[in-house]
Amino acid sequence: MPQDRDGFDAGLDVVLAAVRASLDLGRLSEFIHTWWLIACDSVKGPRGRRDVYERATRVQEPADAGRPIPRGDKTWRELLAQRGIER
Repeated sequence: MPQDRDGFDAGLDVVLAAVRASLDLGRLSEFIHTWWLIACDSVKGPRGRRDVYERATRVQEPADAGRPIPRGDKTWRELLAQRGIER
């Protein structure tokens, strides 16, 4: 997904700057782990990733305008279960 690539590139710049300052590679490890999960999700369900970005846009627009954010009709557990994740 183009948004994933853009997010990865921007996030990597931030994390590398922090690692250079602190010499703490743990932050880089966490970043890579998080993006590995995102990459796996993109491969498993590219339509799902597109849906995520479409929903994020629908939420962000009213938030930017100071309007209430719309709520969905499903719980987190229901949404995760649709993606094959049991909690």
